[in-house]
Amino acid sequence: MRTSAVLPLLALALGAFALGTGEFTVMGLLPEIGDGLGITIPQAGHLVSAYAIGVVVGAPLLIAAATRMNRRQALILFMGLYGVGHLLSAIAPSYGLEAVARFLSGLPHGAYFGVAAVVAGNLAAPGRRARAMAMMFAGLTVANIVGVPLSTLLGQLVGWRWTFAVVGLIALAAAVAVRVKVPDVRPDGAPPRLAEEFRALGRRQVWLTLLVAVLGGATLFASYSYIAPMLTDVAGFPSAAITLLLAMFGVGMTAGNAIGARLADWNPMRAIQLVLVADVVVALALVPAMRHPVSAAIVLFVFAVSTFSLIPSAQLRIIDGAEGAPHMAAGSMHAAFNLANALGAWLGGLAIAFGFGLTSPNVVAAAVAFLGLVVATVAVWVERPSRQAVPA
Repeated sequence: MRTSAVLPLLALALGAFALGTGEFTVMGLLPEIGDGLGITIPQAGHLVSAYAIGVVVGAPLLIAAATRMNRRQALILFMGLYGVGHLLSAIAPSYGLEAVARFLSGLPHGAYFGVAAVVAGNLAAPGRRARAMAMMFAGLTVANIVGVPLSTLLGQLVGWRWTFAVVGLIALAAAVAVRVKVPDVRPDGAPPRLAEEFRALGRRQVWLTLLVAVLGGATLFASYSYIAPMLTDVAGFPSAAITLLLAMFGVGMTAGNAIGARLADWNPMRAIQLVLVADVVVALALVPAMRHPVSAAIVLFVFAVSTFSLIPSAQLRIIDGAEGAPHMAAGSMHAAFNLANALGAWLGGLAIAFGFGLTSPNVVAAAVAFLGLVVATVAVWVERPSRQAVPA
């Protein structure tokens, strides 16, 4: 990594930390939010959905709106909007306004990650682009280790509104850090036009990579969404141990992010295939591993490493597949990841609802990972004729 790129990447990572903390903390504060707004926990859960819808809607809209801005200005705008959205969440007086504030908070999420990934890649030396992107994404994984547990504890001790306020302040601090430390990295040649950005989304390799990202993300969330009851009711952990185990899962995500980056710089498509094979094996191993606390903790950590190793390769692949118009495609990766969240949780829940037991979502995760492997293999075969057509 270039020494001059470290501080800019850390500034970008601070923004990713704010995004990860703001997205996942809500899930741990649903009872407090429900009590504060006078609503049921399922109604409070709709605030998670409102944020996810904002991510899906906001990625293309905000990137389209910022096409004529330079990348640093766009990042400052996105992080500023995120901070304001969370400050509004902190003061919203009713459930309806809180849902609107959560939707607004989600709008800049995918747009920030999309543009930040492109900027991080441009800051890196040749052959180290994925590692630079992974350093930026490390803010998201560190949020799951530090940001989410601490902000959840803050919400439980002094009130959930303070959690939103603190996340908003972190986001505004990240906007300042981007302004001070991130150089005005402009694309080579003329900046891509909006029509080119949308045209890039229509490329076959972009859509195949997005589908792989959805299936890879659904692999993670099919199991992760039900990990607490698995650990308590099957593995026999006390409820008090869940926070520590989830922090351990976050450490595994961080390790997977770093390992996946090195694999991506080697060969992103081959890395995707290897990771998905590992996902199938490890997800199936979770079923018997859950019968004992020690094996459950070990295999769960490996599952976190394996599933999160996919992201650097998928991000690099989609940017390269979009060629000269990468922002919309890169932002769509995070819209796809939010769709994966909903899809994985739904599929895992179906397995439990049909009476296959609390460990059955792991089998679903393995099946989804295998489907992703099939799609990735198809992508390789689709690409091969075009390579063979190029004269030696």
